[in-house]
Amino acid sequence: MKRSTWSMLLGTLLGNLILPASAALAMPPVMPPTLAGTWTLAAADVLHSDGSRTSDFGATPKGLLLIDKQGHYSLQIFSADRPRFSGGDKAKGSDAEYKAAVMGSSTHFGTVSVDLARNELVFRIEGASFPNWEGQQQHRQYELKGDVLSYRVPPRPNGDVPISVWRRVDAAANAH
Repeated sequence: MKRSTWSMLLGTLLGNLILPASAALAMPPVMPPTLAGTWTLAAADVLHSDGSRTSDFGATPKGLLLIDKQGHYSLQIFSADRPRFSGGDKAKGSDAEYKAAVMGSSTHFGTVSVDLARNELVFRIEGASFPNWEGQQQHRQYELKGDVLSYRVPPRPNGDVPISVWRRVDAAANAH
């Protein structure tokens, strides 16, 4: 073969080997389509350092987790036991009312992806009711069994580990 033919053959072979690898590196984080959808809170518990597990937001917490196909999410958890502000004015609450409102809720939004190798959800938090989380990337061990998603939140300063359990709202609509 001529030198130019060898060059073209080698170039084609290298292009076929290198281009798919570089294209794979440019892919966005993995987000299995099974996470996209609407989820309602089934439990918001806390695992204590002694191994006991208790409810973290009261006996009947409320919550909603929305994840779109691109991995954008919005999450809200509320204690159903939060007292209403006695004066009916958010700007004029008592210290106890403000504390109950803040401690009885957890909300954040951003993007979420899955690290399949580590079995972790990776939350990139853009905005949160707890401002210290804003701009953070948090990794959470997760389990997905059918239409039940559960994960462990990073430990609190006292060692308690919050556990969130979500149930898909419309499993039939997300089956395809």
